[in-house]
Amino acid sequence: MKIGYARVSTKEQNLNLQIEALEKAGCEIIFKETISGATKIRPELDKMTTQLRKGDELLVWRLDRLGRSLKHIIDLVLNLSDQGIIIKGLTDGVDTATINGRLFLNIMASLAEYERELIRERTKAGLESARARGRTGGRPRGFTKDTISKLLVMRSVYRDMDKTPEQIYKGLQLTRATFYRYAKILDTHTNDEIKKLQKK
Repeated sequence: MKIGYARVSTKEQNLNLQIEALEKAGCEIIFKETISGATKIRPELDKMTTQLRKGDELLVWRLDRLGRSLKHIIDLVLNLSDQGIIIKGLTDGVDTATINGRLFLNIMASLAEYERELIRERTKAGLESARARGRTGGRPRGFTKDTISKLLVMRSVYRDMDKTPEQIYKGLQLTRATFYRYAKILDTHTNDEIKKLQKK
């Protein structure tokens, strides 16, 4: 089955161009969304991904319609491809059913692995730096429930390529210094470890 996904960023923009192209390409179902690219909650995208099945084709006007950042797009495309779903971009030439499309997927997978390696290296460097200062990576204590919540939210947007550090810490109502202090905690602690930092 061919399934389409159309998205524009604001209500001032028109979905008609994308919808017409998707219908012309043979889409039987088209999910439509008018929402900002930076917004994490996308009901129609979530609904569509639950309905896709192995062998289905997901068509979009352009691949950037799918995600709010390069990382989000890579993760989504790789996940769907692993489920046996073909992804096609009508105007950017992406087609994961072709040799070039599979090469594209391999490049995306390499980028994802590269990012994971960078994160691991940063975590290792952070731990080694802490040990050099006489710390052993023990967790800080005594955070309030609100602080824990901010840490967990920050984790989800910390490496969003669409956001600058200033946008993140202002959005969370943090100071610049607090943002970077939290960033160090995120580099050396998992979510489960962070949750244990709450005051008893």
